[in-house]
Amino acid sequence: MVNDRPIWEPKITKDNLSDRAYLELREALMSGYLLPGERLLLRPMSKRFGISATPMREAFLKLISIDALRLDSRGTVIVPTLTTAELTEIRDIRIDLEGRGAAVAALVAMPCEIDTLEAIQARILASHDTDSFVDAVKYNTEFHLTLCKMSRLPILQGIVENLWVRCGPILARLYESGVPDWNPHPHEHVLKALRDRDPDRCRAAIQFDIIDGSKGLLR
Repeated sequence: MVNDRPIWEPKITKDNLSDRAYLELREALMSGYLLPGERLLLRPMSKRFGISATPMREAFLKLISIDALRLDSRGTVIVPTLTTAELTEIRDIRIDLEGRGAAVAALVAMPCEIDTLEAIQARILASHDTDSFVDAVKYNTEFHLTLCKMSRLPILQGIVENLWVRCGPILARLYESGVPDWNPHPHEHVLKALRDRDPDRCRAAIQFDIIDGSKGLLR
């Protein structure tokens, strides 16, 4: 079970305050640090970031514009609780786009990039061993987005990242019943296909991972 809230401390400098706040919030959403239904009050969030209300508000508005945050009936910024239809649509688009990215990555990725991805997967497994499910969610996000980056398809990567910004908050539910009974973990098939330079297997492996991982979220 996921019992403890993750520790998230934003890091902001004085340059481009609204952009930096936007990027910090975006990362928190993608990695499941902010949860569905969570209210983000302007003054407390500004204080937490150590910035004034204006750049904080601008960061909120940027995320509202891509539907990553929404306004409730009182005008308070909240993390959306996605409907089953929305989650299903996001899943299906991810299947298409991440599958395409994985296939291309199998053809163009450098060995050092595959090594990096393998190291991320090792951190996922280590997090499972210690029941550090907050870290497991973060590293899972990192695995998928790194794989997309390896495809060298920046437009695809940008679209996929925006999808993760929207679905990330619900990912804390991935481990509500503990670690799934994977043997091996689906990411291992992705890594093997990358090493073998097999685009079809790599596409199928990441698509299976997305489908399998979404089952618990679409209950």
